[in-house]
Amino acid sequence: MKQMTLNDIENYELIVDNFAGGGGASVGIEMALGRTVDIAINHDPAAIAMHRANHPFTKHYCESVWEVDPVEVTKGKKVGLAWFSPDCKHFSKAKGGKPKNKKIRGLAWVAVKWASFVKPRVIILENVEEFKTWGPLDEEGNVIKEKKGETFNHFIKALQENGYKVEYRELRACDYGAQTTRKRFFLIARSDGKRIIWTEATYGNPETIQGKNLKPWRTAVEIIDWSIPCPSIFNRKRPLAENTMKRIAKGIKKFVIDNPKPYIVRSGQTGFDKDSFITPFILTYHTETRENEVRGQELDKPITTIDGSNRYAIVAAFLIKYYGCDIGQKLNEPLHTITSKDRFGLITIKNERYKIIDIGLRMLQPRELFNAQGFPPDYIIEKDHKDNKYPKSAQVARCGNAVPPPFAKALVEANLPELIELNDKCAV
Repeated sequence: MKQMTLNDIENYELIVDNFAGGGGASVGIEMALGRTVDIAINHDPAAIAMHRANHPFTKHYCESVWEVDPVEVTKGKKVGLAWFSPDCKHFSKAKGGKPKNKKIRGLAWVAVKWASFVKPRVIILENVEEFKTWGPLDEEGNVIKEKKGETFNHFIKALQENGYKVEYRELRACDYGAQTTRKRFFLIARSDGKRIIWTEATYGNPETIQGKNLKPWRTAVEIIDWSIPCPSIFNRKRPLAENTMKRIAKGIKKFVIDNPKPYIVRSGQTGFDKDSFITPFILTYHTETRENEVRGQELDKPITTIDGSNRYAIVAAFLIKYYGCDIGQKLNEPLHTITSKDRFGLITIKNERYKIIDIGLRMLQPRELFNAQGFPPDYIIEKDHKDNKYPKSAQVARCGNAVPPPFAKALVEANLPELIELNDKCAV
């Protein structure tokens, strides 16, 4: 590595994470550059507390992004990267037909403020894919259909008028090494005249990557902590709701009994019993819209999009090899009618016969959800910078609102390689 020069020090550029949240973008930026972000801004004290615990050398501003003066906080230093992840709920289709909030939808305009006042060399903005439909609302807070995308086009034009070249795309986290299929809109704007680079995916669908230089998608099974007990659904102090039991029964039928290739985990990974196996799957808690709908997925695929509420549970059918002749009670009956837990059903997997001896269920834990988003395993989520415990609900909220770090890592590595080189010099 080269010796750090005075010119290098003078060319040192700041990294700013607006809407920093729990730190997903900051983690990805740090993975790419080998240095933490210089400035993090968020109005939520709980989010800043998690960010501060993991990025103690960052200057934190716990206030509205509109209240932060870009000129004052940068103190005349150049800004190499300004990252923006404005609140996406009032764009997302997940909000359905509920009224939208104009102020929240307008948060993205702060990127234009930074472009105008301090002209970051690179601006990256992340949001839901519906961000492109940003347009005016009527008096009731509903989107005016014929004006969809109108405000978005004004936003792009405003960046261009400030001297930026602008491009945008939609990317999936699983294509860059995360264990979630989360799809997001990304906008990259440059004021330095250099080319905007969209890094190619490094992972892909294992069924279609033959002949391509891609690794298979990382899967949900990788995020599971098998040491965590998965209690029986039949020995609970408070019985599960009937609808939940029906969902479990349908899931067992779909992902275990009727699945020609169910995913099998050996007992050594679970601690359940030395002679047992399990066939687990992910159950998603949603309001059912059809009588026979089953929301869930196998573990050999990336987990679907994680939001701010924990709606994922792991269901495990515990199996032992079966050598008898009676199959007992079949599992295609509603689970709440089952009375004998050692005769739930008989299934055949690769010409081997097994009987289901128990069914377990537990919610995925915050650490597992953070793992799925691509956070490092040592990322601090259980407590804040003052050692105060962080409740699980707050941990899940931070996770669901976070940018999967592999997104930020890939985009920053591709578009700011000179900052990587400069940081290497600083480390000498």
